[in-house]
Amino acid sequence: MYAIVDIAGKQFKVTQDQYVYAPKMEGEEGASVEFDKVLLLDNDGKVEVGAPLLKGAKVSGKILGHVKGDKVIVFKKKRRKGYKVKNGHRQDFTKVLIEGISK
Repeated sequence: MYAIVDIAGKQFKVTQDQYVYAPKMEGEEGASVEFDKVLLLDNDGKVEVGAPLLKGAKVSGKILGHVKGDKVIVFKKKRRKGYKVKNGHRQDFTKVLIEGISK
C-alpha cells in the first residue's frame, strides 16, 4: 500500500514505515503529524485517484528531527572583470517517519 501525498507544496510517494525528508515544518521532535492532502492511494493494485484530493484519506507520521541538507555551492563570476563571489547554502528539512495510511 502506498500513497502520493502533498507535504508543504511538494509531492511524495510514501509507504508505511518509510522516512521522508520534507521541507521544514513546525513541530517538536516526537510530535505526531497528519497529512490530509492525499492525491492518490494504491491498496494492493486497487488505485484511487482524487480530483484533486481524496476525501477521508489521511497519512499519519511522527517528526523524528530537524536536519540540514547537503551544502550547495553557489559560485558567480564575470570574466575579465575581477568579480568572483562564492556562497554556500544548506536547506532545512524535517525528518518524518510515516506511521500509517488510512482511507
